[in-house]
Amino acid sequence: MTRPPVPPARQAPADGSGATAPAGGAHPPVTSGPLTPPPDSAGTAAARTRDRHTPAEDVQGLLLATLTASLGLAVFAHGGLIIGGMAGVALMLHHALGWPFGTMFIVVNLPFYWLALRRMGWEFTLKTFAAVAAVGLLADRLPDWAGYAHMSPLYAAVVGGALTGLGILFFIRHRASLGGLGILAVYLQRSRGWSAGKVQMAFDAALMACALLLFEPRQVLYSALGALVLSLVLMFNHRPGRYMGV
Repeated sequence: MTRPPVPPARQAPADGSGATAPAGGAHPPVTSGPLTPPPDSAGTAAARTRDRHTPAEDVQGLLLATLTASLGLAVFAHGGLIIGGMAGVALMLHHALGWPFGTMFIVVNLPFYWLALRRMGWEFTLKTFAAVAAVGLLADRLPDWAGYAHMSPLYAAVVGGALTGLGILFFIRHRASLGGLGILAVYLQRSRGWSAGKVQMAFDAALMACALLLFEPRQVLYSALGALVLSLVLMFNHRPGRYMGV
């Protein structure tokens, strides 16, 4: 009595996916879609190099970041408020000493470039230096180009905080920052996984406490609201492992 022939066994493909191939060595065509697994190169150095921003993308991104952040700072200043971060320090010194905000903004950021160069590299440092200079100078010039008849402190806090936060977010996504605290926040996020928004919020809380010595409590309250809006923009849109700004 003879046994019936045994069909040839299916062999697992060499890619280790666990799926079996039909007899005869024929493989089904690979399709793309939401359930398609990432290619073997995903997460590798080759993929990171391929997905880097082009020079043209960096230029337009940094230009938009500069316009957005400088407009946000101008709204804050016109509303009689201060902002968080080193920009807030620069505004406080501007009010105390009478020096131009742009100059003070550049000066207070100088000590942080050493950390940026050691930890973030030349590209990040040079882009950040250019960003700080451009935003500071443009914020000083905006009142000569666009005037406001009236600026509600509440509007200045919400819109100024949102615009400045978006500008910082654009800078981070193109391997730059708005200097100072932004450099420290990005470094701590990359090295320790700390939220850049939470680092910003902690510093701003201390800054607002100091601002009570120079400003009326009502101004500080609206300024704190603007700093909160700025921090929330970063917290919700820039988290560890999501978009690290290649």
